[in-house]
Order: sequence, then structure tokens, then C-alpha cells
Amino acid sequence: MAKRITRTLAQLGALVTALLLLIFLADSRYRVLPARIHSALPSHHVGTVVTDLTISFCSSVNPLSSCRLDPEQWHRIDKDLYLRSGWVKSAWLHVKRKKEEELTPEDTIIVGVKIGRLDPGVGEKGQGSEKWESRPGGIWILRSSKRHDSDSDKAITSVDVLFGPDAVDPRPGWRLAQTALLIDTDKKLQPARLSTRHGQPHKEPKEIVPRVRKDGRFKILQISDAHLSTGVGVCRDAIGENGAASKECEADTRTLEFLDNVLDSEAPDLVVLSGDQVEGPTAPDTESAIFKLVDPLIERSIPYVAIFGNHDDEGGHMSREAQMALLKTLPYSLSQPGPQNVDGVGNYYIEVLAPSAQHSALTLYMLDTHSLTPDEKNHKGYDWIKPSQIAWFQSTAQGLQKAHAKYSHIHLDMAFIHIPLPEFAEKTNLVKGGKWVEGVTAPSFNSHFYDALAEEGVVAVGAGHDHVNDYCALRPPPPTPLVLRDAEDTTSAPSIHHDTRPRLGPWMCYAGASGFGGYAGYGGFHRRVRVWEVDTNAGRIATWKRVECCGEDTKKRIDELVIVDGGRVVAPE
Repeated sequence: MAKRITRTLAQLGALVTALLLLIFLADSRYRVLPARIHSALPSHHVGTVVTDLTISFCSSVNPLSSCRLDPEQWHRIDKDLYLRSGWVKSAWLHVKRKKEEELTPEDTIIVGVKIGRLDPGVGEKGQGSEKWESRPGGIWILRSSKRHDSDSDKAITSVDVLFGPDAVDPRPGWRLAQTALLIDTDKKLQPARLSTRHGQPHKEPKEIVPRVRKDGRFKILQISDAHLSTGVGVCRDAIGENGAASKECEADTRTLEFLDNVLDSEAPDLVVLSGDQVEGPTAPDTESAIFKLVDPLIERSIPYVAIFGNHDDEGGHMSREAQMALLKTLPYSLSQPGPQNVDGVGNYYIEVLAPSAQHSALTLYMLDTHSLTPDEKNHKGYDWIKPSQIAWFQSTAQGLQKAHAKYSHIHLDMAFIHIPLPEFAEKTNLVKGGKWVEGVTAPSFNSHFYDALAEEGVVAVGAGHDHVNDYCALRPPPPTPLVLRDAEDTTSAPSIHHDTRPRLGPWMCYAGASGFGGYAGYGGFHRRVRVWEVDTNAGRIATWKRVECCGEDTKKRIDELVIVDGGRVVAPE
């Protein structure tokens, strides 16, 4: 009897499974399930599908032209295809989109987009039966009325515009058109290129957790002042292989070639983008510039973090908030905007875990050093780290102490900023491992963040901003503790009075500028980056630089220093 019941249940289970599979397959082609049930299926697109797109042209001297189509039907991509340089004219890409469950039998979805002057369906092998529709700007779209195509990877689910002959789109699932939109633009303007996403939005990758390698080491590459543009950019102060000025030079091309070489030779575990990723005024499409910088990191699966410099939002094309929101969506990015009640955008920390445990071995603090001073009358120059940031740092560092104490080795703390602290400029500093070429453009107002770093045991702080300074500096160590003896009792043990001033450190190190879109060249100065290698087994940090030019120096570690040993800041002889 039990066997019969078991057999019957198995048969019923098989029948139900077969029926569900049949319904699922039928729904994928003919949509037989109610929208509420269909929307819960894995194949359903959570977002929207694109049903049409077009370009609208308008002119400030023609009152009948419109820059915005009916907002009830069309979504405008908020990027002028002339990058606001068309004098009296502008052009805007508009997209019609719907949620899949809102599609009617009359709706057709776009499954193909091409750019060109000729109909792609004419003369191309295998496309004779396809009916392509023409749109302005040389856009051709291919529609599908098959309802199940809205669930397929054919469906175009989002559209964007990027600019420049060197544009890239590192976002998974996105395809960047190789041919620029065919609009009447000045040759000096950056070509606009359509980028489309096909199928489901990319699934969120597994949480990226930076971790020390099995040999106990962790390597950080600090890239500062890349100064990328929309398009290839123009070199400033470039030096050729022979040491002479290089007149014909594409800034971003040369910058990215340099970074590619360093990434391949150093193979860092983490990259810190320490500000001025973008040359604001020359990057009217900031998104295109950011994508170029992170593309080689994503390609190599290298986690990265970013803070902002004074030039990143200087052109007003994209705010820091918007840039950070974009960075958060990109693969391998660990960047965060930080607490809203703290001044600035990008005050956060990263924990680097031990090789085989969940204990933190290294904490990296990122802070926003803002831009120009808010009080030019009393404090000229640049802004400073604010009390809310210092309070956040102190409370965070102190709150992590208990967890860090569980680490069986020596836990280390580092910090990264863009604009240097006033202490970088002190003439009494011990300066090692590089050159002090230009004046330190630190804030004229000292909010004493350096003291907070020292009090919380941070051993090193990396900065950028001053392109041709690349030294490391250490404040002079306190004098040897005084030993006082009782004059009448020379046999008694000495009474030692310890100096109460802050402990030694942290080291203050410049990264040097990496990008050819920013100034450099003083005294034959070459673009460079800084490498930090942490040996958690010995509690040691070594740092060196890599230069872009010339000869064998491009393959060497330049000015290598050991700045921390046994968990304590050390002063090289």
C-alpha cells in the first residue's frame, strides 16, 4: 500500500512538473500567464524595454524648434549631443520605454540598433528580410512584435551617449557603437556615440572584499591627478624619449598607456584614485572620462576606491554626488559617498581582511579635501578638512579598535587625501625618497587633522594635488626621554620622565601626477604613480614610485623607502 501511494505521488509530481514546464515555455512565446505571475519569473526584465528612440534638434533662434519632446511619452537623455558648444543649436537623444507588463499588443520593442548612412537590411548577408527603420543621426532601429522577445537578451533595455573617439563603456551588457552619430557638428567637437544595453541589467556581483594575499602582502597603487578629458585631450609639458619636449601628444592616450604598463608590471591588489581623475573644464561629459580611467581596472578585475580633487567637478558638468553615484554602480568599485551628516562627498573607510580570517589587517581611510577656500578674505587658497570630518574619523577609528585588537598580527592604518595638509610644508620635516620642487599648496587654515591622524595611530597619509612634488616627509621625532637622577643618591634607579608630545608619524607622501592633461615638466619631471606594499607578517610598509619615461627607469622602483617596520613609523637614515 505504501509503495502504491509513493508511486502515485511521484507520478503526480512528474505531471505537475511537466505542466509547469509546458506553461513556462508557452508563456515565453505567447504570454499565457497573467502579468502578475509572469513578472515574477526569472526571465522577466525588472526594468524597462525600449520601444523607440529619436533625436530632436533645436535652435535658440528658431522658436518653433523644441529641445524636449512630449515628456509623457519620451525620456530625454540629458546630454546635449553638441556638448553645449553648438552656439545656437543643440540636439538631444529621446527614448520611449515601457515596463514589460505595460506592453500592449500594438507595442513593438527594439532588438537592434545600428549607425550608418545606408539601410542595414539592404545588401547585408542574412538581413534581407529584416525591416530597419531610419531615425535622425544615422540611427537605424530593428523592431520585434514577438512578445517573448521582451524577455530575451535581444531586447534593448537602456540607452546612453558617450563622447570621443577613445570612448569606452566598461559596464557589463553594454555595447558601444563604433560609428559616431551622423549629426552636423564642428570637427573640433567630440563625436557622440550611442551605447545600448541588451537584456537584463547586470546582476550585482558578489561583495568584493579586499584581502591580504597568502604570503601576507597587500599592494596598493595610488593614481593621482590623471586629469582625463572628454576625448583624447591635449598634452601639457610632455617629455619624449630623448628628453626633449613632445609637441605631438594625445594626453589621455599616453596617460592610459602608462597606467596599463604599471598595472601589468605591479599587479596591485587595490587601486586608490586619489583625486583629479577628471580635468573638469575639458571633460564636458564627465562620464566618458571616468569610464576611460576605470576600464583597465575592471578589465583586470582590480578593486578600486576613489576620492575627489579640486578639478573633478570644476567644470560644473557633473557634481561630486553624481560622480560618486556613478562610481558605486561600476564593477569592482568600493567607493562610497560617506555619511550625509559629514562635510564633503567620499568620507569612508575600507577594511582589508587577513588571508584566511574575517579580522581586519589594514584599514584605509578616505577623506574629501574639497576644493577652493570658502573664505578667500581670511584664508586664501584651498579648503580644509572640517570638524565634522575629523569627528567622524576619530569616532570611527576608536570604534574599530576593539575589533582590530582581535587580529593576531600588527594591525595598520593608512589614510588618503587629495589636497595636502599644512604639515606637508613644514621646513623642519625630514624629507626622503623624492623631490620637493614646487610650493606646497595646502590650506592656509590648519584644522589639525594631522594631529588626529597621529593620535589614532595612522602610520601614513598619501596625497596628490601638487604635481611635481613626489617626496615623503616625516615630522622630526620628539627628543629622547629625559633621565633625571637624584644628585644625593646615585645608586637609586633612574626616574624617567617621558615626552608627552604626539607619537612619531604619520609619514606624509605625495603620489606625483600621472596624467598628461595636467601641468608638469619642471626640471624634466616625468609623470608617475606611487606604490605602497604592506607586509602584514612584519608590520612593515614599503613605498616606491613608477615613472612613465624614460629608458630603464620605467621598469624600476624609484626612491624605495621602508617607512613602517614592526608596526611603528621609522625614520630612514
